[in-house]
Amino acid sequence: MKLLTFSTLFPNQQQPNHGIFVETRLRNLVASGQVTSRVVAPVPWFPSRHPRFGQYARYPAVPAREERHGLDVRHPRYVTLPKVGMNVAPMLLMQGAKGEIGRIIDEGYDFDAIDAHYFYPDGVAAAMLGRYFNKPVVITARGSDVNLFPQFPLPRRMIQWAASQARGIITVSQALKDSLVQLGVRPAAITPLRNGVNLDTFRPLDREAIRATLGLTQYTLISVGHLIELKGHHLVIGALPSLPDVVLLIAGHGPDRGKLEALAQRLGVADRVRFLGAVPQPELKQYFNAADLMVLASSREGWANVLLESMACGTPVVASAVGGSPEVVATPAAGMLMPHYSSEGVLEAVQQLRARNPDRAATRRYAEGFSWDFTTRGQIDLFQKIIVDYAA
Repeated sequence: MKLLTFSTLFPNQQQPNHGIFVETRLRNLVASGQVTSRVVAPVPWFPSRHPRFGQYARYPAVPAREERHGLDVRHPRYVTLPKVGMNVAPMLLMQGAKGEIGRIIDEGYDFDAIDAHYFYPDGVAAAMLGRYFNKPVVITARGSDVNLFPQFPLPRRMIQWAASQARGIITVSQALKDSLVQLGVRPAAITPLRNGVNLDTFRPLDREAIRATLGLTQYTLISVGHLIELKGHHLVIGALPSLPDVVLLIAGHGPDRGKLEALAQRLGVADRVRFLGAVPQPELKQYFNAADLMVLASSREGWANVLLESMACGTPVVASAVGGSPEVVATPAAGMLMPHYSSEGVLEAVQQLRARNPDRAATRRYAEGFSWDFTTRGQIDLFQKIIVDYAA
């Protein structure tokens, strides 16, 4: 099968961790030997590389084409408009990508289906492209795309339209399927296929040696994710005054770093909070192994891969009870869910899990049930059926 994978959520030379979950799923699918794919991962057009523009200054440096792990990845530009951009984003995204996709076909890669990730604006743009190129479209819902954007009237209608046009819909959790059903999407059109974890990359290592190298001697928490409010790092910092013998590692970068540093100073815990910055995936396993617990205090999630990555290293987790997280943290060996969404909720869960002290080998065994094999098989079956039915 020949697929065209379409998403703005895909890593690139300037943003190697951006949308890595999309790349990882695709790599496992292509590794089956039954699928090939070309990737079209548009990036916003921006006129300047000046550092004062922050992350937007990275966009001009993203190459027009690159190869990642054997995948041919194209990065056409699309226009973004301030203030009104959300409502016109699908059309601008479609227009920006259309020429590149046409060139891919002209080069001899006449794909069978479009594999789109993130419902808005990407999935809506993909549905438009599917009609233009006469190709069936499968859209994967991943979290905020169906939990946040439907709150706005026009995006809601466009998401509903895209869902009606798609020949298949994948959700990374049952919770996201339920959200789409509430939007009026037929349950039979939706296939939940949760993300897996790379059990070779994320695995138990020499924990004591790593802790010695990192200079860790106290009970250690790690919080991983973009430094923005919805990831809940502030709640974990807020729990530290009541955990006087605990240190916190925060892996990630983002606009709220200054706020989080100021919060740690204000609470008198700055000497126990270590900001690691953006950590490449291969290095994350070191920190997961070093930590006693991983805490994910997000206010929204689709399916948080970091939970499984931590568990695969033997480190149990504390997570907020949102999105697909209750489907991941489903046994005592995995960890536990916060009883309520607050710093007090983080504190209570950390104290209880610390007292219980799950066996790290049992946590690893639980994670081993989440290999990519099931997800890859489900995708192959779904795309085969859709491609055959579309051609009939």
